[in-house]
Amino acid sequence: MEKNEVNTAFEILLEALNNEKTNLSNEGKEAMEVGDFRKSKVISEMGEKIEKFYKKIKELKGEWQNIFSESLSLKLIEKRTKLKKGLRTKEDEYYLPILEALVELGGSGKVKNVLEKVFDKMKNKLNKYDFESLPSDPKQVRWKNAAQWAKNAMVKKGYLSSNTSKGIWEITQKGKDFYNQNKNNSL
Repeated sequence: MEKNEVNTAFEILLEALNNEKTNLSNEGKEAMEVGDFRKSKVISEMGEKIEKFYKKIKELKGEWQNIFSESLSLKLIEKRTKLKKGLRTKEDEYYLPILEALVELGGSGKVKNVLEKVFDKMKNKLNKYDFESLPSDPKQVRWKNAAQWAKNAMVKKGYLSSNTSKGIWEITQKGKDFYNQNKNNSL
């Protein structure tokens, strides 16, 4: 069901409830005219219940419209903040700096220490987009996030170990070989 179909359903329900309130009002008036106060009282109580229900439905319709406007706002924010492809430094450009940092740290190191060395090696390569915060996590800088993704890719390639303690990165023999073969190409 789309937003407009739901709004239409609410409108139909609200209109039907209004019609029911009008019918009850007429029945109540007739009961009063003929002096049937007991029937008039029952109709009045039913009318109050329907009025209460009508107000709840109106509130639900308002909630529905708020939900839709919030999801629309999120879509607009995503469109505005999503970085176009190719503007940030490519993930694979982090490979050699990460491997070199790990070699300098004796083969393994805490993420913080590795990233400090990676930054020193890449600060002249990183562009303004790399220093922006991520839309999904304003506390996270894009280049650090990209380095983390590079690390994951390097684990899959076998350049970094997958069997380390949390927060520790470690180079493998395959990673050392890759670094030694390519260290003069890019750094």
